[in-house]
Amino acid sequence: MGERDTPPKQKCVHEDPRRVHAHAIKSSNIDRSLLNNLITLYSNSNLLSDALRVFHQIPSPNVVSWTALISGHANTHLSLRHFISMLRHSTVPNQRTLASLLKTCASLHSLCFGFQLHSLSLKLSLSHQPFAASALVHFYSKHRLPNEARKVFDEILHRDEVCYAAIIVGLAQNSRSFDALSLFADMKSANVGSTMYSVSGALRAAAELAALEQCRIIHAHAVLTGLDLNFVVGTALVDGYGKCGFVSDARCAFDGFLPDVNIVGWNAMMAGYAQQGDKKSVLELFNKMKDRRLIADEFSFLAILTVCSNAGVIHEAEMWLNYMKLDYGLEPGLEHYTCVIGAMARAGRLEDAERVAMTMPFEPDAAVWRALLSACVAHGATDMAWRMGQRLLEHDPQDDSAYVILANVHAVAGRWVEVAEVRKMMKDRGVRKKGGRSWIEVRGEVHVFLAGDRSHERMEEIYTKLAELMEEIGKLGYVQVSDEMLHEVEAGEKKEALWYHSEKLAVAFGVLSGAVPPGKALRVVKNLRICRDCHEAFKYMSRVVEREIVVRDVNRYHRFLHGSCTCGDYW
Repeated sequence: MGERDTPPKQKCVHEDPRRVHAHAIKSSNIDRSLLNNLITLYSNSNLLSDALRVFHQIPSPNVVSWTALISGHANTHLSLRHFISMLRHSTVPNQRTLASLLKTCASLHSLCFGFQLHSLSLKLSLSHQPFAASALVHFYSKHRLPNEARKVFDEILHRDEVCYAAIIVGLAQNSRSFDALSLFADMKSANVGSTMYSVSGALRAAAELAALEQCRIIHAHAVLTGLDLNFVVGTALVDGYGKCGFVSDARCAFDGFLPDVNIVGWNAMMAGYAQQGDKKSVLELFNKMKDRRLIADEFSFLAILTVCSNAGVIHEAEMWLNYMKLDYGLEPGLEHYTCVIGAMARAGRLEDAERVAMTMPFEPDAAVWRALLSACVAHGATDMAWRMGQRLLEHDPQDDSAYVILANVHAVAGRWVEVAEVRKMMKDRGVRKKGGRSWIEVRGEVHVFLAGDRSHERMEEIYTKLAELMEEIGKLGYVQVSDEMLHEVEAGEKKEALWYHSEKLAVAFGVLSGAVPPGKALRVVKNLRICRDCHEAFKYMSRVVEREIVVRDVNRYHRFLHGSCTCGDYW
């Protein structure tokens, strides 16, 4: 067989390789092709020592022989060692060899070795070939280098469904959701077939954006291609609709796979309910899962603890944490303890929450201190807020939200010396408040707005509509954020600029464009925590437009209806 010959087809993958081997010996029909096949068969049966023994029986191993051996030891350092031996035997790798090695480097987090493989692929003119290129995209994506992954993809000469799946999944995993959805659309335009990976990757991207219409479009595509019957796609649908806030659609997708849903699907459905604060539905699902003799894992309990945290039910949170440890033998992770701390903090038991944070078997991370800091603001615990803020800034001195929240609690208490100190600290460290970005879907197209944005083609109409809304809510009693709250705005920003925050522009555009039929909710997603002024304004706007306004910020869902919000003004 030549150097670029493809590996033999694994027709006997489920057969006992020893039986195949014995039959070949009896028939005296052993050649290199058969031995190559036996290496693969032994490897697939996890008989790696036998695979290596067969390899050493080959007088002149070719690239297919080496690739079979390397692939058999995939995701282990032995794979890389066999590759070094291959090069010492002057055997030139093909794209399948490199693909297997790059997947190993991705799983072992071996960035340096992967760089060298990329260099070798360029020298051998293999980096543009589908197998090697797809593996390179996967490698860079796993190492959180989406720009490099995209460069590799753009240089592929003939992109097939595997190439597209690799880049779509990679970008979605690296929070490049807009790019992932754009490439999914390009894939369909190019008439390249879909796989369960490209569809589930696109759904993950839509879920992160809470882009409901995109979820529905991808769902329709999955139905047309028959991929909606695939478990991976089905779980992604449950997760996608759940994160878009449409748990009824998520439940329809979930129910369609019963009774064959695995634990991942159950967890996705429970997480969807938890995100909405629906404790009753989370617990009902948990009990049904037990009835089906499925064993809950750490993600199952995370959904329960999340909903307990949002509700501020301390005793239940502590009970479930103990239940997880004692009855299921699962060790709670940092996320589980964070939920218990959040429940305590929300209920006002700030000292108890701090005690748990200091005594739990994990080093508290930024999320723990941020939760405690936000609770201090809500409960007016100024002195404790300063302590929590300092701990948060020790983790990340560039965290702009920490300075904003810390200044807020002191401003409310009228402690202007501390406010000035926080501002000076922020200035000295070169920290600037991140720009807000919000987006809204209109007839399947995602429109993105920045604070004070003037780039939209209908911006004059949007600003006019927003002015009308602000005038109407003023008549209902809305009062803009008070002077002592103005630290939430970047230095030098005028009070009127609060009108033009990105989420307000998105809502105004939604009303103007008829984003959804009358009676349906306007749905906006924001990349940061919603500010207090926008939160207050939307409570009044929900009365003016006579419909629900849903905003998903970085912390949670806010559902504004009839002048109130489901978060209870705590977020």
